[in-house]
Amino acid sequence: MIKIEQNISLKPFNTFGINVKAKQFVDISSLEDLHELLRIEKDFFIISGGSNLLLTKDIDRLVIYINTKGIDIVDQTKDHVFVKVQAGENWHEFIEWCIDHNYGGVENLSLIPGNVGTAPIQNIGAYGVELKDTMHKLEGLEIDSVKSKIFTNEECQFGYRNSVFKNELKGKYIITSVTFKLTKNKHKLNSSYGAIQSELEKNNNKKPTLRAISKAVITIRQSKLPDPKKLGNSGSFFKNPIISTIDFKDLQKKYPEAPHYIISKNEVKVPAGWLVEKCGFKGKRFGAAGVHKKQALVLVNYGNATGKEIWKLAQKIQKTVDEKFGISLEAEVNII
Repeated sequence: MIKIEQNISLKPFNTFGINVKAKQFVDISSLEDLHELLRIEKDFFIISGGSNLLLTKDIDRLVIYINTKGIDIVDQTKDHVFVKVQAGENWHEFIEWCIDHNYGGVENLSLIPGNVGTAPIQNIGAYGVELKDTMHKLEGLEIDSVKSKIFTNEECQFGYRNSVFKNELKGKYIITSVTFKLTKNKHKLNSSYGAIQSELEKNNNKKPTLRAISKAVITIRQSKLPDPKKLGNSGSFFKNPIISTIDFKDLQKKYPEAPHYIISKNEVKVPAGWLVEKCGFKGKRFGAAGVHKKQALVLVNYGNATGKEIWKLAQKIQKTVDEKFGISLEAEVNII
């Protein structure tokens, strides 16, 4: 039986820890209940892991919390296994499950906050790996028709922190499960990105395993990213901007040390955290909102900040970076 609650605080359901209220709230733990609800209710707001979300106001409608669970092997070959994961599964717990079973491909994505169902929406990525690299297909429930549809990897139109679900299909589907194609053997370990290799060398790990890669990533993340359970945050707040090679050469003239990643012969990615730090925001606090002392890309809630206060700080950062570098920073977090 579906139980709809009234006037519920959403503080436990968003990693920023913003204390706004939902007019109505329902915890959905089965697809049957979700189908039943959508047949009678069309005006609602979906929340899952709450990790890519900044709530700036109360939600004056029904909030549906997707809490479906289940991890199942649906097919396998000699070298690969296909694993279907329900939307409400915690992302990092899914990674741990994969490593425990020696299934490779997602270990670089360890410790990313949030749930599996929301991961494809922005094509989560870290340390040289993106969700699109292992996602085989996903199942979505069309809100208007309450019918399920399978989306292939190609149909999701994945881009950098982007997908079809952030564009033309925004608000039209609820992702109910994601199926991954993972390696069972001959794992292709990605240890060249960021500080993974140096972390492995520090531990004298010359033949790394899936677990070793995951541990290295976790160590790196914990060294510079705050735990949302202790300090409210949503991870990286801004996307790393991609600029033209010509514009980057102009930037290099003023800042020869500017870190960068070559995307193509015409495009260069510049770390947003470096730009924010260069503007003097790293470690700065503005009331209860602030910029993390170890990673300038992370905005934090020191206890009782409102979503509006954090968004005001984000806009101040965007304006300053634009004035100093002529580069526009785009929020990676969804602003509600």
